[in-house]
Formats: sequence, structure tokens, C-alpha cells
Amino acid sequence: MEQSLTTFSPADIESTQPAMKIGLLATVTPEGLPHVTMLSTLMACGPAQLSFGQFTEGFSKKHILNNPKTGFLIMSLDKNLWRGKATYTHYAKNGPEYDYYNNVPMFRYNAYFGVHTVYYLDLVSHTGKSPLPMNRIIFAAVQTMLARALGRKPGVQSVLNGWTRAFLDKIDNLKFLSYVGADGYPVLIPAIQAQSLDKQHVLFSTSVYTDELEAIPAGADLAVFSMALTMEDVLLRGKYQGLRRMGGVRAGVVAVDWVYNPMPPTPGQVYPALELKPVTEF
Repeated sequence: MEQSLTTFSPADIESTQPAMKIGLLATVTPEGLPHVTMLSTLMACGPAQLSFGQFTEGFSKKHILNNPKTGFLIMSLDKNLWRGKATYTHYAKNGPEYDYYNNVPMFRYNAYFGVHTVYYLDLVSHTGKSPLPMNRIIFAAVQTMLARALGRKPGVQSVLNGWTRAFLDKIDNLKFLSYVGADGYPVLIPAIQAQSLDKQHVLFSTSVYTDELEAIPAGADLAVFSMALTMEDVLLRGKYQGLRRMGGVRAGVVAVDWVYNPMPPTPGQVYPALELKPVTEF
């Protein structure tokens, strides 16, 4: 990360509060694995505090009750980023943030649900406002395409279905990586250049965000979160196999062993497939 700031400026707070933005929260599962959730309500609500509003159930809320260490990423519509670490402290069912969320048009005029709980996190550190380096990302995406064409291997396990591979390979979709750092806090890194290598692996050129991507330890459990601005998304997780040279391109490779669909109306695990069980209680 470029900087390590311990407070948000008034401009940071104002810039992270619009409803139309991308907010990601990285949490740690009870097994110590990284998990990433999209939370559009995530925002800085004070110089050293963040909040997000809950209107649906999800893993991230359960995870922070078990392990309060989180990583966060907020991206505005003009492609400016704030990334950092925060520690969950408490939740509330009333207060200024509760009122703010429920007066945002998305929730104020929604007949089916509103924000019923607000979660608060203490800021540990953040990068400060930084623009997404689109020119370098485009170059990294082209490099990833080259490495992908030269690095495929036959006979791999079929983990990623056709929809997931096509979704990952769309250059205009957003992708982010997360792993649990040595201090126990999840790290979030933009990796928009990431693409599927085959039915089991994801790869990404390290020519953008180089220092951060090359610092990911080989063998780490790595989450790959991919999303479109149409609010479609998918979460993958697997073992990071480290850096390789493919056609002269330095790239990282993830062997995916878990796929999760976070999208309503039926979020759930896609791979490994879960056993169907009959309903016995009504």
C-alpha cells in the first residue's frame, strides 16, 4: 500500500458516503480463511471509524463477531480507492448512521427491506485516496491474456463452470484478491487483470500493484472476488501457487477449490457441490 494513515480526512469521509459506490469487506472465517463481501453501505463515518448497514443476512456479519479483524476497500464511481484495515467494535439498531442509511433513497423507498442493524469498526490504517491506475491495469490484462494462452494444461479438475470462467474473463469486470496477513488482518488488493487459466486455476499478471502481489506468500489461502457493475458477483478461494513465468509474463496462479455464489435470491456454495437433503420439518 502507498501510505499508512490512521485517520480519515473530512474529504475522505465525504467521498466514501455516497450510496453509489463499491464497498468490500474482507473477513476471516472460523477456519482462518479469507472471505470477501460486497457492502455498498460501507463508509467512513468519522475520522477513525467506519460503518456499514445490514439489510440482508450474510457470512461477513457472523465472521466479525468471531474475529473482529477486517480489511476494507471503498471505490468511488470516479475510480478512486481507499483501502485499509479496521477492527469491528459493536453494532447498534438506532443512532445517526442508522437514520442516515434508512433515509438513502435505496432504503427509504424500498417496500421490502431497510437497514436494521449498523456495524461499527475502528480504523487501524488506510492508504489514503489513490486513483485506480487504469493504463497499467489494461497492460496487465493484456499480459494476463498472453500468459493464459501459453500456460493452459489439459486434464485439470473441473472446478470453474462455464459461467464463472466467462465472468472472470470479462476485462471490464472488477476483480480483487484477499489473504490473511501475518498480523491476522485480511489484505485486499485490486487484481482487475485476473482471468481463468483453465477449469481449475486463476492467474494474474503482477505488472500492476507489483509489490503487493509479489508479497503474497506461496501456499497462502487466497480469495478471488469478481463483480460486475450490474451487481453480479462470484467468490472463489484456493491455494496460491506462487509466481511463474508464462511466455515471458510474470504471473501468479491460484488453484481454486471453493466457489460461492453471493447473489440473491439464493446465495450458496457452488463447488464442492453440497448434498441435497429432503425437507423433514415444516
